[in-house]
Amino acid sequence: MDASEPRPSVADGIEHRLDPRAVTVDRLGGWIVCGGIALAQLVALVLVAFLTPIPIWVKALLLALVWPAAAAGLSWLAHQWPVVVHRHASYRVDDEGIEIKTGVIWRRVINVPVSRVQHTDVSQGPIERSFGLGTLVIFTAGTEHARVELHGLDHGLALRIRDHLLTSGGGDDV
Repeated sequence: MDASEPRPSVADGIEHRLDPRAVTVDRLGGWIVCGGIALAQLVALVLVAFLTPIPIWVKALLLALVWPAAAAGLSWLAHQWPVVVHRHASYRVDDEGIEIKTGVIWRRVINVPVSRVQHTDVSQGPIERSFGLGTLVIFTAGTEHARVELHGLDHGLALRIRDHLLTSGGGDDV
């Protein structure tokens, strides 16, 4: 696309999936959390093994079977769950606002009309930044869902959606 050509509007009214790079970002975050939990479990099991008067075969069973099984289960979950979450997440932007669908077990559909948008932010954590992704944060008038987040967007697209929601809102009427 030529730099002089205008970009197509983000308000196309079509339901879009999140960026596929979001799966990798969520997996990395999950593995980091999983590593911390597995390390804490190992420390707890070693302390139990050395500080309690339980038979040696129980200690061996805990350290050789229980901990690796728990760590493997957490690792598998950290690797597979982001795919499932990604499959059930989408968004749609039109001239009236944004609709966000999320949830695997408990499904949610959040509609934010542009007339209720107070302000918006686009944030990036260090892992998101390294993959070129961002999180669109929408602050709305009202109490329920006063802060709505949509993560897993390309950073440039998140900025374009933010600008659309702000410029489409019209005046300061609430």
